[in-house]
Amino acid sequence: MTVTGMTLRQMEVFYAIMQTGSATGAAALLNTTQPCISTVLRHCESQLRMKLFDRIAGRLHPTPDAEELLPGIEALFARVEVVNRLTRDLAAGRRGSLTIAAAFPIANGYLSKAVARFMAKRKDTSVVLQSMTSPEVLDRVVNREVELGIAFETLSSPAVDLELLLRANIACVLKPDHPLAARPEIDVRDLADEPIITYQPGIPQRTLVDHAFIQANIVPHITTQVTISLTGIMMAQSGAGLALVEPIIVAGMEFSSVVARPLKPRVGMNAYLIRNRNAPRSMLTDMFIDDLKTMVQQDIPTMFGPLVTLPAAADRPRDERRPPTGEHLRGRRKSVPA
Repeated sequence: MTVTGMTLRQMEVFYAIMQTGSATGAAALLNTTQPCISTVLRHCESQLRMKLFDRIAGRLHPTPDAEELLPGIEALFARVEVVNRLTRDLAAGRRGSLTIAAAFPIANGYLSKAVARFMAKRKDTSVVLQSMTSPEVLDRVVNREVELGIAFETLSSPAVDLELLLRANIACVLKPDHPLAARPEIDVRDLADEPIITYQPGIPQRTLVDHAFIQANIVPHITTQVTISLTGIMMAQSGAGLALVEPIIVAGMEFSSVVARPLKPRVGMNAYLIRNRNAPRSMLTDMFIDDLKTMVQQDIPTMFGPLVTLPAAADRPRDERRPPTGEHLRGRRKSVPA
């Protein structure tokens, strides 16, 4: 007669008896009944054609064959416990991998602080944080290369869900000793004779800047054009002019040699959380988003003041899918927002 191996249930019962020394103790450990334990053991011994325990004075004493089996089964359940700990850690958000793509100013500003805080509470969590242009962020989310994107509102796709995070105002970044730096806000009309650093044509933020000058009925003296905010800020820091850029990175990186002043009237753009509508969503990413929203609500007003506007509850509908305007990313590479 062919002898079959033990089932996982039989191994579980065997291991519980080895740990407790009785069928009653094994039943309590496995949250079942003593007759059930005895039945499984009887079937196991019959199936193996091998006696595993001697019954002496109400106790089950392992036979030499049982002692021979124990190390292998013990190692098996040690691995099971490792897997169980891993699943508990994953479920609690203490372990896992977080993949994020964000527009340059966001990734280098408040997002890096949020990621650092999140990881400090979860030592076994790994994070991949990529900084790129907003269209590239959208592309990464659409293609499921990252689970979360954070970018400005310039483009959209039917493949993603968008949620408004905050509204960032383009500001004037200048050296602290410039006469306009003494003002709490700078009227666009007062920039008519200043050397201006701002985005290149074709970048959506440049459209906002141009519109502000048109509304003020002035022709700006644009001396330097850049593709990302950080370059403009560094140019302003070097004294090349006044930078009209998205300024979150100024406070985020704690520049001491420049200041940022909001424009009057405000020139703003929305920053959105972007997730693939059809991709599975991890609990870890959900927990990070909750932490990020909390930080935005509690810390952003102190960090950035009038440079950032937080959305009211009425501005953040649950079914919000995309900004008011936009188009699918694919095939579009001329727009390169910071």
